[in-house]
Amino acid sequence: MRVIKMGRLPLTFCLTFLLMATVTFGAPPKKSIDVPFGRNYFPTWAFDHIKYLNGGSEVHLVLDKHTGTGFQSKGSYLFGHFSMHIKMVPGDSAGTVTAFYLSSQNSEHDEIDFEFLGNRTGQPYILQTNVFTGGKGNREQRINLWFDPSKNYHSYSVLWNMHQIVFFVDDVPIRVFKNSKDIGVKFPFNQPMKIYSSLWNADDWATRGGLEKTNWAKAPFVASYRGFHIDGCEASVNAKFCETQGKRWWDKKEFQDLDAKQYKRLKWVRKRYTIYNYCTDRVRFPKPPPECRRDRDI
Repeated sequence: MRVIKMGRLPLTFCLTFLLMATVTFGAPPKKSIDVPFGRNYFPTWAFDHIKYLNGGSEVHLVLDKHTGTGFQSKGSYLFGHFSMHIKMVPGDSAGTVTAFYLSSQNSEHDEIDFEFLGNRTGQPYILQTNVFTGGKGNREQRINLWFDPSKNYHSYSVLWNMHQIVFFVDDVPIRVFKNSKDIGVKFPFNQPMKIYSSLWNADDWATRGGLEKTNWAKAPFVASYRGFHIDGCEASVNAKFCETQGKRWWDKKEFQDLDAKQYKRLKWVRKRYTIYNYCTDRVRFPKPPPECRRDRDI
């Protein structure tokens, strides 16, 4: 083996060599492209509770005492980047859940969840994320958002490739789920998923474990949507792979991991805003699940 003696090389070469050896190469996802609702989605239930504004570039989901409502993507996808601009239910939203998630279609399903849990006026919204693989979930994490998500539109997105799933809020990574198949943890890789969103009543569990009930005197509750961005590898529900697999931008090396800046922002979220992490719950998991260390959750 040939040994390079760093002292005999130019200083600039030495510095470059050291940087290449220590820096994690990563990149933020491509900028999402806003399109009308009907380009990528269609309503799935309670059609009269979905309101279309500005030619379908904005959609309102309405929840009242009778029903909530929801929509889903037209296509199914294996990997990609999926983004939505959402303005949450304002005011007293206790008991309500606004969900944005990906899910496959069978019993041993895969699922990637954003769930926004409403709260009493003046209390922060809670964002719960979860990842199901092969029908197994129980990977809940909860954070308080660092802004009021009912005042303005904010971006919520998922980057999903063969190496990792990253949850973003306004381009800030809030959670990473790495491909840990080599240590016995299933990873979503061969079940195409559709994208769903809904607004519904869940006052049996959503706010303070069900202690705070929905105040129907405040109804109707409205969640607002824009963006409707999908950049994914479309496949039939039964497909195991896509024809372009390995050839899209999210397959490139810089999207296989977060970079140092992104990990720093993720650490900031975990330190200041995390209120629950299954990886540190020793009542449910006396031994941390194997993926937790790789995901830098412990």
